[in-house]
Amino acid sequence: MPVLELHLVEGDHSPAEHARLLGLLSRRYAEVLGSPVERVRAYLTLHPREQWAVGGSTHAEPAPYFTAIVLEGRPVEQRHRLLADLTDLIVDVLGVERSRVRGRVIQVPPDDWAIGGVPASGARRDEIAARRR
Repeated sequence: MPVLELHLVEGDHSPAEHARLLGLLSRRYAEVLGSPVERVRAYLTLHPREQWAVGGSTHAEPAPYFTAIVLEGRPVEQRHRLLADLTDLIVDVLGVERSRVRGRVIQVPPDDWAIGGVPASGARRDEIAARRR
């Protein structure tokens, strides 16, 4: 289920930095959630400079924004660690000022998230039942 969306301004960072960051973010996300990395989906959206503003200015310094989507019920400590760790990686890889990075965690009820077309609430029950057999 873990899904990560990262928004950056086009041209501020190299394709190599993008690729490295997506890999590191995926692995860290899996580590924090205790989830297999194969389940993590990480997406990068690049915005043309004229479609990005900070404080009303399209000429502002880089200001990355990310969203981490998790199933409802994750402990607050885990969500806070996710926010801190993902911010750390963005700062380290892209060299941006920590104070300019913004992020949020969105919790989704298991009945409102599908895995292969099946609500996660049902998919979870199936996984648990399969482990018992």
